[in-house]
Amino acid sequence: MTLPQQLLRLSYDTAKGRLDVASGLVRGPLLRAAAAAELTLGGRLHTAGGRVERTPGATGPDDPFLADVLAAVPPERPRNWFRVIDEGFERAEDAVLAPGGAVRTVRRRRWGVVPGRGIVADPAAVHTLRERVRDAVLGGHDPDRVPIADAVLALLAADGHVAVTFGVREQQRHRDAFRAVAGRVESRLPGFREGTLFAVAARRAAAAELRPRARRTSPLRDSSATTLRPQATRVEQYAPRFC
Repeated sequence: MTLPQQLLRLSYDTAKGRLDVASGLVRGPLLRAAAAAELTLGGRLHTAGGRVERTPGATGPDDPFLADVLAAVPPERPRNWFRVIDEGFERAEDAVLAPGGAVRTVRRRRWGVVPGRGIVADPAAVHTLRERVRDAVLGGHDPDRVPIADAVLALLAADGHVAVTFGVREQQRHRDAFRAVAGRVESRLPGFREGTLFAVAARRAAAAELRPRARRTSPLRDSSATTLRPQATRVEQYAPRFC
């Protein structure tokens, strides 16, 4: 399985039979980030000066989604992580939800009448992967000995607020462990996390701009606390709790 496919499996809510709602808004950038990480760890891309470059002579991947992300980095044209991760994010989820995949779509009828789309995954496989990724952070291991793929998945799940894998309070309680894993990823993929956080922030900020700004407030409540401010688009506004 590719890293994007594993991340999608991590995002599956087995109790409700659907993908995690909390991270739905930023799933596209997270999947592209997972693909960019896999391409770099596999040698098809490499980092230089905080940017990502195509590795000369590297062959293209067989997976169509990985190939699409690789195409975002033309030969001899370095790009920053954010551009690679954010470009085409709206197509990412459907691209990874391939027929017959680990997480896939099925046709369903609501109330037996209205045609629609459902998403299914093997609950046992989801549980096994989720426990492995959680153990990478919470198992008390030396971060340098954690498999880099598991460290990337854990970091993306935390930064993307994939609530079915890591809760917000859990990130607060174990912030040192999450920071250690983030450092492990940064040492192998310089600039990767910053680019991912900017892409996540861009999607959440764009959605926030579409919400109605005028809200009724109680006379006892400060209206400024509920009004969207321009500075709400900063990365810090959407950063995970362990930052």
